[in-house]
Amino acid sequence: MSKKQTLVVIGNGMVGHNFLVNLMASEIKDQYEVVTFCEEPRAAYDRVHLTEYFSGKTAEDLSMVEEGFFENNDITIHLGDKASAIDLQKKWVTSEKGLSINYDKLVLATGSYAFVPPIPGHDRENCLVYRTIEDLEAITAASKNSKIGAVVGGGLLGLEAAKALKDLDLKTNVIQFSPRLMSAQLDDGGAKMLADKIEALGVTVLASKNTLEIVDGDSCQHKMIFADGTELETDIVLFSTGIRPRDEIARSCGLKIGGRGGIVIDDQCKTSDPDIYAIGECAVWNDQVFGLVAPGYSMARTVVADLADEQASFTGADMSTKLKLNGVDVASIGDAHANTPGSMVYTYQNGAEGIYKRIVVSEDGKKLLGSVLVGDASGYGTLLQYCLNGIELPENPDALILPHRSDESVGLGPDALPDSAQICSCYDVSKGQVCSAIENGCTNIASLKSSTQAATGCGGCAALLKSVLDCELEKSGIAVNTDICEHFPHTRQDLYNIVMVEDIKTFDDLLDKHGSGGRGCEVCKQAVGSILASYWNDYILEKNHLSLQDTNDTFLANMQKDGTYSVVPRMTGGEVSPDMLIALGKVAKKYNLYTKVTGGQRIDLFGARVDQLPLIWEELIAAGFESGHAYGKSLRTVKSCVGSTWCRFGVADSVGLAVELENRYKGLRAPHKIKFAVSGCTRECAEAQGKDIGVIATEDGWNLYVCGNGGMKPRHADLFATNLDKETLIKYIDRVLIFYVRSADRLQRTSVWMENMEGGLDYLKSVVIDDKLGICDKLEQQMQHVVDTYQCEWKTTIEDESKLKRFRHFVNSDNTDEKILFVEERGQIRPANEEEHQHMKIAEEA
Repeated sequence: MSKKQTLVVIGNGMVGHNFLVNLMASEIKDQYEVVTFCEEPRAAYDRVHLTEYFSGKTAEDLSMVEEGFFENNDITIHLGDKASAIDLQKKWVTSEKGLSINYDKLVLATGSYAFVPPIPGHDRENCLVYRTIEDLEAITAASKNSKIGAVVGGGLLGLEAAKALKDLDLKTNVIQFSPRLMSAQLDDGGAKMLADKIEALGVTVLASKNTLEIVDGDSCQHKMIFADGTELETDIVLFSTGIRPRDEIARSCGLKIGGRGGIVIDDQCKTSDPDIYAIGECAVWNDQVFGLVAPGYSMARTVVADLADEQASFTGADMSTKLKLNGVDVASIGDAHANTPGSMVYTYQNGAEGIYKRIVVSEDGKKLLGSVLVGDASGYGTLLQYCLNGIELPENPDALILPHRSDESVGLGPDALPDSAQICSCYDVSKGQVCSAIENGCTNIASLKSSTQAATGCGGCAALLKSVLDCELEKSGIAVNTDICEHFPHTRQDLYNIVMVEDIKTFDDLLDKHGSGGRGCEVCKQAVGSILASYWNDYILEKNHLSLQDTNDTFLANMQKDGTYSVVPRMTGGEVSPDMLIALGKVAKKYNLYTKVTGGQRIDLFGARVDQLPLIWEELIAAGFESGHAYGKSLRTVKSCVGSTWCRFGVADSVGLAVELENRYKGLRAPHKIKFAVSGCTRECAEAQGKDIGVIATEDGWNLYVCGNGGMKPRHADLFATNLDKETLIKYIDRVLIFYVRSADRLQRTSVWMENMEGGLDYLKSVVIDDKLGICDKLEQQMQHVVDTYQCEWKTTIEDESKLKRFRHFVNSDNTDEKILFVEERGQIRPANEEEHQHMKIAEEA
């Protein structure tokens, strides 16, 4: 046996470790004695999810090293020891602790460092960077005596750093030199929408700010002085102004360095010395440094292949990215700025929903060149495949980002993708490789991840991977895995039954007893939160529910586009007394709220600051109002006509029944929102046949309609039963609703639930009317529990002083958000637009 060569790897970050993993999985692993230097005190950890450190994850949780990896593979790792010099002639590496190792092959994976601009005062105490776990520990320590934090830099890492400061309960500011956030990835429209959404979450964005110096503050530790003459006081300054390649060891030994830094490599990732490779953020290929992990992984694979004398080349990387910043979905694909000559742009913007979408297409309209998505990135997987694989666009390319036309389908199913389509960019896994793994026995996501490594990097391709798996299994006649997510090997229906049978009351308890490990995700947390709320009907702001709720539930109000909230009191059946109307008007006038009568026959008040919500609700509850639950996936309204009480055509008291139904089902939590209507005759003035539950009076009783809805894809409700007396009507509604709550999928409307139900309307009738499953008594009992345990969540909240602490703009200050500005229009307020904001700012400065 020939003597093993010595392979030294300098750097054990994500890319350096990925190289080791690939090498150990290759056929050449036994040809080398492997030694690696790690400057940090711990081996590789996940920098992509570094922010989760502030949400409770430990350094051990973030570790990327499997237990026993170094020992089992005979790899020598020198932790806390930095390689400091390379002798190219003698082929020696020397470390700061005095170790000298002779190498045959050398891989540089030294990564990058956080660039700190040379601003006077940048080295003051608590002026920090956001790069390593040690940095996070320093930030955490500094936050204990701080109230305000500022992040210098509004790129990807800067916004992640802002979330970290927010998680530490600091009033957070983002200082951006350029006019827009994420300037490398987003266009003006997308960046504006992102800034609006982030500011609505309580982070102040200061764009076009050039920091001149940092000096002693008056009320805080620091004062930042800007070129435009403005100032900002802050206790912590966190620099996130980009990265620079760590090339000092290569520079000092004489390897070729790029014009703007970085170790120059060729297509095989070799440096100017043929026995030395460079991978990751320390390397510069074709004058480009890649700041994402996926290109580094691709470089690592290229080096392993080259060492094995296989044909492999690194030829650049797709820099498309999808992530969630402070809870906001953001994605960028390809030529997002439409720099390609002749390219055309389609843009869709929904200000009310906070959604911005833009696609860039070729001059002939046939190819997708780029895209920007903010607020809704659900189409990222489809758009990415169109772009990467040159798939011809549909006849109307704008259909890819517009709400779907009823006669056009633009979904790109897995079958439309070629085998060469890249499913996972982190590990360069193609559709063909995924299909091959499925053919070889991978029939679930866990085994597919293990076999191919797809979706084990950033996780952004998980949904696409699942769709390919489901498609291939269906074609093979194999049952499709319907697990709700990787953390629970169960459907939502299964989880509901488990909660019900085992009396489980918390997410953690369910995860411990029936989960597959991990801490959960936004899919299962939302679903379990809905299940617990609908079954137990507990107060939604209790600690065991709160972490599962979204912003609207957290503040018991719907957030609007400018960061204010709406106040929606319940008006059962659309009925309201003059005294209550007067009380509502007084509150609206006192707090200067925009007032609007809605299609659900109630009055909404808009423009309330978060700190005003408890004060407003205290007055409304005193006047006899209750929460309208407009913020929850629950019963919204029961719309009605005036019925036989006033109308000469009415045959029954529709208002009386509507009030009774709304009082019965108010507060019921469900997979999605629910709307009712009651019409007093077949003239149908309440539009009951377009509701989840619709009731129409006839001469012989009540007709019940189910599973209709309005909105983007309207569906006519189905006639369920006719000529019912009131007792039977309510019994049937009880059963339909609880059966829906138990058996629907996550975030599924009643219309889609029934359409997807095997047997459809006939099956639903057999369950509810004929008691085919023998569960009707239990369905009724569960609904009665919901009725008996109802509470107005706002009444409960204002009666508990400890619950009121959350209703502040800033967790550590009673100050209000000065960026919330209104203008008058038609005698009422509305949010100021961007131009009006600027005018007000100029007037104020003058």
